[in-house]
Amino acid sequence: MNPRIRHWHRHRVWIIGASSGIGAETARLLLERGAKVALSARNRDGLQAIASNDCCALVLPLDITRHEDLIAARDRILERWGGIDLVLVVAGTYNKMRADNFDLAVANRIVDTNLRGTLNCLDAVLPVLIEQGRGGIGIVASVAGLGGLPQALIYGPTKAALINLCESLYLDLRPRGIGVYLINPGFVATPLTAGNDFAMPALISATTAAHELIRGLERGKFNIHFPKRFTNWLRLLRLLPYRWYFRLIHKVTGL
Repeated sequence: MNPRIRHWHRHRVWIIGASSGIGAETARLLLERGAKVALSARNRDGLQAIASNDCCALVLPLDITRHEDLIAARDRILERWGGIDLVLVVAGTYNKMRADNFDLAVANRIVDTNLRGTLNCLDAVLPVLIEQGRGGIGIVASVAGLGGLPQALIYGPTKAALINLCESLYLDLRPRGIGVYLINPGFVATPLTAGNDFAMPALISATTAAHELIRGLERGKFNIHFPKRFTNWLRLLRLLPYRWYFRLIHKVTGL
């Protein structure tokens, strides 16, 4: 559904959310494969550790919730590299929340990072990609966006919005020669999931997730989801009538 990426040598990639987890491991793998990688996140030290004096790495700390940060980083990339071949929006946040402990301040922080932050990224990069008439953008959502889940009262809806956003972007951008990649991980061992106090089925490492992500990009897939032994089950579950869906979710999670 997208053009295949046949090699990464000198490919100009901007990873937003590159200091830890899936973003960090993806950055390391792409640098190993010869890509030029711009690394962005709030944690400057984490970005510097990944860059490790690699001449193909460009460290650009930013806060995804600050529109001006995204614009300044984009301008720096264009100044250095003259264009962008791929943007990966990996940054996100997660807090467990249920109806009986709803916290508006935390909810707004999740929305600001996961949804409004992604919109800030789009405002920065869409004009560049459209003017180029080539390139691509990948957005990390989550299988938590496929349907309502316990403890994902706000996180899930922000990821559902990103899934819908990617679908709409594909309809608009693919005819212009621009790739769009919807990235839906299942449970991945990252700092965000480290605090979970419930069983995480088919949990995979961030390195495994990065390999799956890159494999999906190389094959030109639109919906890149992993691990499939878990994500396909959730996709199928979403097709059931609500009566069955709610019953099975309660049975599986115990919540």
